[in-house]
Amino acid sequence: MKTQQVLLLLLLWMWLPHPCHTEMLFRRTPDLRPKTFGGRTSGNDGKAIHRQKRGWMWNQFFLLEEYTGSDYQYVGKLHSDQDKGDGSLKYILSGDGAGTLFIIDEKTGDIHATRRIDREEKAFYTLRAQAINRRTLRPVEPESEFVIKIHDINDNEPTFPEEIYTASVPEMSVVGTSVVQVTATDADDPSYGNSARVIYSILQGQPYFSVEPETGIIRTALPNMNRENREQYQVVIQAKDMGGQMGGLSGTTTVNITLTDVNDNPPRFPQSTIHLRIPESSPVGTAIGSIKATDADTGKNAEVEYRIIDGDGTDMFDIATQQDTQEGIITVRKPLDYETRRLYTLKVEAENTHVDPRFYYLGPFKDTTIVKISVEDVDEPPVFSRSSYLFEVHEDIELGTIIGTVMARDPDSASSPIRFSLDRHTDLDRIFNIHSGNGSIYTSKTLDREISQWHNLSVIAAEINNPKDTTRVPVYVRILDVNDNAPQFAVFYDTFVCENARAGQLIQTISAVDKDDPLGGQKFFFSLAAVNPNFTVQDNEDNTARILTRRNGFSRHEISTYLLPVVISDNDYPIQSSTGTLTIRVCACDSRGNMQSCSAEALLLPAGLSTGALVAILLCIIILLVIVVLFAALKRQRKKEPLILSKEDIRDNIVSYNDEGGGEEDTQAFDIGTLRNPAAIEDKKLRRDIMPETLFVPRRTPSAPDNTDVRDFINQRLKEHDTDPSAPPYDSLATYAYEGNDSIAESLSSLESGTTEGDQNYDYLREWGPRFNKLAEMYGGGESDKDTS
Repeated sequence: MKTQQVLLLLLLWMWLPHPCHTEMLFRRTPDLRPKTFGGRTSGNDGKAIHRQKRGWMWNQFFLLEEYTGSDYQYVGKLHSDQDKGDGSLKYILSGDGAGTLFIIDEKTGDIHATRRIDREEKAFYTLRAQAINRRTLRPVEPESEFVIKIHDINDNEPTFPEEIYTASVPEMSVVGTSVVQVTATDADDPSYGNSARVIYSILQGQPYFSVEPETGIIRTALPNMNRENREQYQVVIQAKDMGGQMGGLSGTTTVNITLTDVNDNPPRFPQSTIHLRIPESSPVGTAIGSIKATDADTGKNAEVEYRIIDGDGTDMFDIATQQDTQEGIITVRKPLDYETRRLYTLKVEAENTHVDPRFYYLGPFKDTTIVKISVEDVDEPPVFSRSSYLFEVHEDIELGTIIGTVMARDPDSASSPIRFSLDRHTDLDRIFNIHSGNGSIYTSKTLDREISQWHNLSVIAAEINNPKDTTRVPVYVRILDVNDNAPQFAVFYDTFVCENARAGQLIQTISAVDKDDPLGGQKFFFSLAAVNPNFTVQDNEDNTARILTRRNGFSRHEISTYLLPVVISDNDYPIQSSTGTLTIRVCACDSRGNMQSCSAEALLLPAGLSTGALVAILLCIIILLVIVVLFAALKRQRKKEPLILSKEDIRDNIVSYNDEGGGEEDTQAFDIGTLRNPAAIEDKKLRRDIMPETLFVPRRTPSAPDNTDVRDFINQRLKEHDTDPSAPPYDSLATYAYEGNDSIAESLSSLESGTTEGDQNYDYLREWGPRFNKLAEMYGGGESDKDTS
């Protein structure tokens, strides 16, 4: 019994914490012979029970963190009962931090920590210990595991995850309303002492808010806090460990609390009566002005809805709320007329749209005001009888047909007449026109629905007395369809038939399109223009048809291409039809009907000419044709060159020969008798400087009477040349060959004429036209110079 008590005390001592020194005992591994430890007990059968001693007497090591001593911190001692103190055993340590953080004296088994240990980094270390024979290096005890647990000290203050918190709470909240919860954490061991027990307190923010010490929940502390008085609050919360006792560590955080708005203020109009003015010419929908009721709340709590609840203008005006400014916009609902009524009175109400039932006692949440609207007189433009016009007309109407009439009037008391016109920017093709007096719109060009189905016109009405004051109205003209287009093939068909085709074989499916758009939809009929022995058309009655063969076998050497006229007609009135021709090529095909080669290619291949060779030959032919055309053009142009070339300039087709002649006595130069004989007949001579292209029949010029003056004769000949249809279009020198009666003028020399003392008047030369202006200036100027000298 005494042995059992000793064993119990030993076990109790092993489990008690020993911060600075713990000794553990080893014993040698038991032999084959059982060894006993303690007393002997007997069971019910009377047999003795032997308890074997365990090899390790084990315990858990404890070590304080943040050791500040200069020596290594002692952890504990390992000892084996095989250790005789003669140094034959060697202690080995392995595991977490063995050899670096923890070292062991291999002779004595003492364990030390080499540096300061922070429990917040690691709370415990698991190691393994073993005792071996120093000479044989064999273990004398089995390896066993033990734990070194770090005891905590209060070396960490509570910390908040956020330096600044942001929270909000509705205004007018009751006392104790939860705002936000803040939580601080302490890195110390919560299971050891009060190092991690945190208590919260408020340092700033009283008396408006409070904090629960244990939970950190911030609550309101005053009733009816009004946002309109103060909106922002700053609260400082302290978290202190050691249960808030003296000596505990603490940390703080700041909480910015905003009072959010609730609808606790009704809207109010700043004025009881508001005056507005509007010209009578303002169209429907025009904004007259705005009114606003102020609300101290914000957001949706300040949203106001305006409505007209009374007055003599409830049917003439509307009011709508502008969401971004919360203003009531009053607009014109019906046209105004100064001559009918000049003043309107409205009673307008503004009411909150989101009312909180908790604050009904602060209401009512609405207000009213009186709005007086004065109508101002203006010179109004014409007013059309409709806001827009729609006319429908068939596309086959005749030119000048009236398609509709627009009407307008002057709303003023003067009732000025109206003039109508079309805005040509809306009718660039000038298809329509309008009667300026009565507003009748009629066609000036033919209509075509297939080109344009709608015409959007703009008609302008203006007062004749004030044309600047105009009004516009849209006129929509819809062109109704008339069956004036014949159906045609939908696409170009490249059709072929195989040489080995059989009768009744399908070679092509065709379809048609029509620009017209009948009400009942398109319906086409297909047929042949004449009976064809080779092909036939079978109408599918779904706007398509099939082209079928009527005989067996085709030969591309006999006929390489067939032309098949197909008649396509519609079912509208009047019936329109057209004939489309299908070009059917005869081709060689394989057994499946796939085309291999057709007639054009088959004819070219035996000649050994490729497509590239044919293109080259065609280009050579084109180049030769161009050379021939250019050569012919050059040759023709050379034939038109003048016969007489001179180094002098040729002007007005007058050829200068640089020959004065021999005077009157030189009878070899020309026949002067022609000038002296007006009755001489002169055939029209051809020009020698230009080769004539056509020959005109010589025109006989009647001779002038003997008493005819030179002036009259020249006028007569000039008129004849101007009216002569056979006269050339270019300027030419006309030979009159007449000088007048008594033409013995002594001398024609200009030098001799200048010495005469007789006065001559040449002003009549100016009456002959611009071609004689130069001559008139020469002789007229000479006389004036003579007079001045």
